[in-house]
Amino acid sequence: MRDPQPRHRLATHEVTNQPEPPRDRNLLADDLPLREALARDAPAWVAERLAPLGHEMGSVRVQELGEAANRHPPELRLFDRHGRRLDEVRYHPAYHELMRLALKGGWHAVAWQEEGRGGHQAHIAALYLLTQAEPGFCCPVTMTHAAMPVLRRSPDVEAAWAPGLLANAYDPRALPPGEKHGLTFGMAMTEKQGGSDVRRNTTHAERDGDGWRLTGHKWFCSAPMSDAFLTLAQTDEGLTCFLAPRFGPDGERNAIEIQRLKEKCGNRANASAEIEYRGAWASRIGEPGRGVATIIDMVQQTRLDAATAPVGMMRQALAEAWRHVNQRQAFGRLLAEQPLMQAVIADLALEVEAGVALSLRAARAFDGAARGDAHDAALGRVLPTLAKYWHNKRGPGFMAEAMECLGGIGYVEETPLARLYREAPVNSIWEGSGNVICLDLLRVLARHPESIAALRDELSVVRGQQQEMDLALAGLEHDLTLPGEALEPRARWLAQRLAQSLQASLLLRHAPSEVAETFCRSRLGVETSPVYGVLPTDAPLAAILSRIGD
Repeated sequence: MRDPQPRHRLATHEVTNQPEPPRDRNLLADDLPLREALARDAPAWVAERLAPLGHEMGSVRVQELGEAANRHPPELRLFDRHGRRLDEVRYHPAYHELMRLALKGGWHAVAWQEEGRGGHQAHIAALYLLTQAEPGFCCPVTMTHAAMPVLRRSPDVEAAWAPGLLANAYDPRALPPGEKHGLTFGMAMTEKQGGSDVRRNTTHAERDGDGWRLTGHKWFCSAPMSDAFLTLAQTDEGLTCFLAPRFGPDGERNAIEIQRLKEKCGNRANASAEIEYRGAWASRIGEPGRGVATIIDMVQQTRLDAATAPVGMMRQALAEAWRHVNQRQAFGRLLAEQPLMQAVIADLALEVEAGVALSLRAARAFDGAARGDAHDAALGRVLPTLAKYWHNKRGPGFMAEAMECLGGIGYVEETPLARLYREAPVNSIWEGSGNVICLDLLRVLARHPESIAALRDELSVVRGQQQEMDLALAGLEHDLTLPGEALEPRARWLAQRLAQSLQASLLLRHAPSEVAETFCRSRLGVETSPVYGVLPTDAPLAAILSRIGD
């Protein structure tokens, strides 16, 4: 019997009421708060140099590279077909292309090439844009950038390795450093028995002529295909910093064995490995027994990057949610026209704008410190700590809220929201989890009273301008007078309040009054809420939303 309904007629619907497919965007041109911050604080060359990057990172091509690098994670190859050890991690071509874009642009090196002249601001703004393509590959970019201050601790090591670090080239080949066009750096500090308490490390180093031999197991080694790793090991003098190259001075592969790759919640494009030093050759960096004090130079840089990355991710999530609600109708009108949705999106936009302001101010402090500015040097000791803590605490909830703006489609892998949600916790854990960061804050405030004075100067500029801000400052003045034993249990509150107050101070000075006033009332006043979308009744939603961009 013949089918009375031809099969081509069985389709039940057309696809309507859905956003248009993604299109090329310019992430810098669309980002008004970022452009304002750069115009205000950075030399003109910074925005000019960033302009092509903004266009490239917003292109459909590069966004698809980010998705591909995440969908095809690195694979470990321990041996070749004949049983010889390789200890190699193979990456998808999309990962290599993203790395090439970042390193060819010099974003790993610009802070040192233009140090004190806006280089740190250029690096941080670039990282914020790069993150919006794919956060995972930014890890080796960050660590390569951050290795430079540690190399400077030993002039002979700096002379050998800095030219490769500063080269604007990506060369993934497994070759000795002298045969490569550019070099990348990794880090291996963490061990099982200590975690953040690196003084419990048991990896040890023994003299071998002009170098050292390392033996031990590192629980986390980021970017294991790097050309060299900054690492810590015990000597007779105590915990000491070393540079362990992937190839030894004899041109042969160093005795660094990869045991396994970590299967992580997110950050899938980036490889994190357990490695074992089996008499691996290394150079000592810095003073013997002063390993923590030496490598903290690197950690200070990576912490600012770890404070900036979540803001870039939040910006990406905000843009995705805003695009969706402007093209999706429910209950008879666009989602973007509905007051409750407007309140949620506006609140997310406030968070991003405040994060951009604090990240760029910290970068400006690094550049100021390089010029010898005492105020900026004092701020530079504390701003990365505060920003890393608070931006990362705000990230996971932000991603969940942005995902909810899209509804069910936000929870599936075709949109970037699921990937961003998995990625959100990582920067909070790396380079010191929340409690470690807060204890470091107390240490800095106790040892560097000039940092407290610098914070007071930054905050006092806006005293008397806004009621909730004045109340917050009074509370901070009280807390900062407490003895250490009383302050430690409140260290998270202190870190949060300082970070939010600094954000508020920057917005009161530089953002439109509608943005600054709403931020202060919603973050510092009696109407605060842990849930996004709870804003004062008379909040100027239209003015805030107008700053998001396309």
